[in-house]
Amino acid sequence: MALNVQPLHDRVLIKRLDEPDKKYGNIIIPDTAQEKPQRGEVLAVGKGKMKKDGSRLAPAVKTGDAVLFAKWAGDEFEYGGEKFLILGEDDILAVL
Repeated sequence: MALNVQPLHDRVLIKRLDEPDKKYGNIIIPDTAQEKPQRGEVLAVGKGKMKKDGSRLAPAVKTGDAVLFAKWAGDEFEYGGEKFLILGEDDILAVL
């Protein structure tokens, strides 16, 4: 499946990286009770934030980077049966 989505301005398209299942003793935490992972892979990056003088500020991340982002950041959407996240570059905390 080819993902044909191009984020605008300083937005970034991310696919969450799966965290291993958490298990405490013999108790397995169900998916609905687990927190969503805060790590992801950058799939596409916008052209950058527009400055007041009309020039663009280049993005600090690039396609293929593994990143750590804020817990409640971005907007989730589904495309082709998979879930993706679009968020602003300001919500990215670190490149891993």
